[in-house]
Amino acid sequence: MADEALFLLLHNEMVSGVYKSAEHGEVENGRCITKLENMGFRVGQGLIERFTKDTARFKDELDIMKFICKDFWTTVFKKQIDNLRTNHQYLAFTCGLIRGGLSNLGIKSIVTAEVSSMPACKFQVMIQKL
Repeated sequence: MADEALFLLLHNEMVSGVYKSAEHGEVENGRCITKLENMGFRVGQGLIERFTKDTARFKDELDIMKFICKDFWTTVFKKQIDNLRTNHQYLAFTCGLIRGGLSNLGIKSIVTAEVSSMPACKFQVMIQKL
């Protein structure tokens, strides 16, 4: 993984670019969140491919969620999932990141984030049965 500072700079430029394009009328403001979430989705898919290429298949959804919460999250954010500090601009991208990772592991899901008291946030993953 790239250095944390590089990730933060890249992410800030992505958010800035998406919202600047909205100011110029290229994208309506409501679509900015969707665009960031879709970027996160694709990044999550790619990271899961890389992180799981040498691991055994997961037994069930619980094993997959444990992997996402422990290994995947810690590798990407260099922090335990229960100690992550973030702000609102990261939420759309991060929801997409989680959803994309789960998608590549065969789980269709809806991921939402809630900020009840700063600087903490809570992610909710709803697994959709086919």
